[in-house]
Amino acid sequence: MNDSKNTPPTLDAWIGREEIRHDRIDSRQALALAATLDQNPDAVAQSGELPPLWHWVYFTPATRQSELGHDGHPARGGFLPPVDLPNRMWAGGRLVFHRPLRLDEAVSRRSRIIRCERKRGRQGDLVFVTVHHTLSGRDGAAIEEEHDIVYRNPTPPGSAPAGEAAPAAADFRQRIVADAVLLFRYSALTFNGHRIHYDHPYVTREEGYPGLVVHGPLTATLLLEAFRNAHPDKTVRRFAFRAVGPLYDHQPFDVCGALDGPGTARLWTDGDGRLTMKADVSFTD
Repeated sequence: MNDSKNTPPTLDAWIGREEIRHDRIDSRQALALAATLDQNPDAVAQSGELPPLWHWVYFTPATRQSELGHDGHPARGGFLPPVDLPNRMWAGGRLVFHRPLRLDEAVSRRSRIIRCERKRGRQGDLVFVTVHHTLSGRDGAAIEEEHDIVYRNPTPPGSAPAGEAAPAAADFRQRIVADAVLLFRYSALTFNGHRIHYDHPYVTREEGYPGLVVHGPLTATLLLEAFRNAHPDKTVRRFAFRAVGPLYDHQPFDVCGALDGPGTARLWTDGDGRLTMKADVSFTD
C-alpha cells in the first residue's frame, strides 16, 4: 500500500511558496561594501542612495550554526526545495529598478518561488529554481528581481572550464583580481557560509573546482560597477545577467562592456579569452 505521508513532495509542490522578510538599508553595511569594492565610502554616504545590486548584502540569512549543511549553506528544505543534488550556484537573474533604495530606509522583501525545473546537462541532472523578489519601502516598490538558482553534480576533476569565447572589442575593460581576501570580505558582508568561496581544501577536494569560486553576485556587481564608472551620467533601469562558466581566485579576469544601441549596453567577463558571464543593461540618460 502506498503511504503518501512517506512520499517526498515533487518540485512542483514548492511553486507558489512565499516568504516576507524585513531589513533596514544600514549605511554601515553599504560603506563596508564600498570599501570592499575599492570605492570611496564617503561618496556613497554623501549620495544617500544605495547603488544598484548592492541590495544583495541585505536580507542575509540568519541561519543558526547547527542548521548549516556540510557545504556551509543552510540545510536543504525550508523555503527552497530540498533538491537531491550536492552543489548549489547562483545562475543568473533579471532586475528592474523602479527607484533607488535610500540609506537607512526600512525595506521589506516579498519572495515567491515561480519556477522549479529538472533538466539534463553535460555533467548529469540539473535543477533550476527561480525566485521572484519585490523590495518595497515607504514609497512603494523599489526593485523587482527574478533570481535563478541551479543545483548540480560536482565537476569531475580535470574537466575543461565551461565558457564561450569572449568578444574581443569593448568600449571599456577593467582588470579584476578577485583574490581570497576579496572573496572572504564579500562572503562576510552577505553572511554567506558557502565554503566554495573561502575554503580551498574543501572546494578543490570535495566539489572538484581548481580554486576558490568567485561569487556570481559579486561578479555581476563588478560588471555593473564598471559600466557605471564608464558612464556615470546614465541611470540603470534594468539589468539581466547569466553565468556561463566559473571564475576562480587564481585567475585575474576583465569586466567589459559596449553600448549596444539607444539606452542599452552589453556587458561580459573575459577570463583569459573565456566568456564567463554575460549581461544586458537598460538605462536612461
